[in-house]
Amino acid sequence: MQYIQLDALKHHLRVGVPLPFNVHQSDHKLLLARGQIVGSTFQLEALFERGMLVDIAELETARERILKAPRKQLPTIWDRAIDKAGQALLVLPSDGFEAVVEEVAQPLVALVERDPDLAIFQVLRRHGNGHTQYGVTHAIHCAIAVFLSAHRLGLAAPEVQRAFKAALTMNVSMFELQGQLATQAGPLTPGQREAIHAHPQRSVQMLQVAGVSDAEWLAAVAQHHEASDGKGYPVGLREVTPLAALLHHCDLYTAKLSPRHGRDALTADVAARRLFAANPGSPMAAALIKEFGLYPPGCFVKLKSGETGVVVRRGASAHSPQVAAMTDARGASLSEPVTRDTAQPAYAIVSALGAGCARLPLAQDALTQDKLMAAVCA
Repeated sequence: MQYIQLDALKHHLRVGVPLPFNVHQSDHKLLLARGQIVGSTFQLEALFERGMLVDIAELETARERILKAPRKQLPTIWDRAIDKAGQALLVLPSDGFEAVVEEVAQPLVALVERDPDLAIFQVLRRHGNGHTQYGVTHAIHCAIAVFLSAHRLGLAAPEVQRAFKAALTMNVSMFELQGQLATQAGPLTPGQREAIHAHPQRSVQMLQVAGVSDAEWLAAVAQHHEASDGKGYPVGLREVTPLAALLHHCDLYTAKLSPRHGRDALTADVAARRLFAANPGSPMAAALIKEFGLYPPGCFVKLKSGETGVVVRRGASAHSPQVAAMTDARGASLSEPVTRDTAQPAYAIVSALGAGCARLPLAQDALTQDKLMAAVCA
């Protein structure tokens, strides 16, 4: 192994952010594992002064590692990337946050590029547990939708990256509140209403204090709840930046795909039709619907054959994805998923199913996520 002094990699390290590589002592023994958090500036400076080392091979970028990783490893990489993003987004430093967002966005973007179907699967099937996790998970879902839609719209690479980072941070001032609302049975309190109405501007203020200076990024965050009819908030603007409009559509669409207390998630086809009906003629809404399709990966469906299963790959049309059948026509669980091409009339999709559908017992099984991930990565 070849090593480099940790002191030479200061730009990679920040207090409160998981380590991007293992840190070794001068005798090459492991001191801190990748993912551990340096808790203070004093601790970080001590590591520099003691001459700690990093294996040069570990400096390969997250993007490079992800693009080369075997497909079966992608679900685990997704787990780590989401956990890292959550830790970083919940701790805004007094300065330099733009670099932190760039660091957590890089692996997420690489994962979306590597396998868009698996990325969409995250949106439909992964829902955060706990108050802050719900808010961060929704931000990542929205960022995935924004990234894919921006690509379909033909935006330049810098704009796509800016859109992704704006989506990750648009609700940074209300992650905790989002989780509370997801599990709250009663109506909004006056304080909650005020916090919701004010959160775009508060998020902008927090980002500015944390060192974000990109005017277009900040404008998108400030305007992502404005609407063309002037009935949005917090200002009631009728005209917003294109990036803000894209965030708005993706925010609403992905929120409909997540369950909340007393409300199941909408099936993807219903969410798409409602988005289209509310935004006729909108190229951004159209791009989002075309990218996800009516039956995106992660969507449970019933087939003409009587089987039920989960969509694992988008198809040539919005109506004909690839499905992993998980029950037979009688509703009995199959020992292993069976791939079905829904472009074939015998296996055409009859309807989308909610995750709690009684005809799909695997949807309630403790091992469902692992089995579904395996089907998507097959």
